[in-house]
Amino acid sequence: MNTGKTLFAQIMDFLPWKTFHRIVTRHGGDKGVRSLSCAEQFRAMAFAQLTYRESLRDIEACLLAHTNLLSII
Repeated sequence: MNTGKTLFAQIMDFLPWKTFHRIVTRHGGDKGVRSLSCAEQFRAMAFAQLTYRESLRDIEACLLAHTNLLSII
């Protein structure tokens, strides 16, 4: 079994998260959020792009199939 980080988690480590959060704060991106923060939405959309998902249903099905790995990301 894999004991290290997933490839997706390693890619996400290269992103400038301080800058991302600063921009979200400046523009009030997380104001009034009910369930999915801007960072979580960005990660879901990046995952969809990297895995060639074609629809929201496809993204959801794929993420639900890997729920044990979602906490690592």
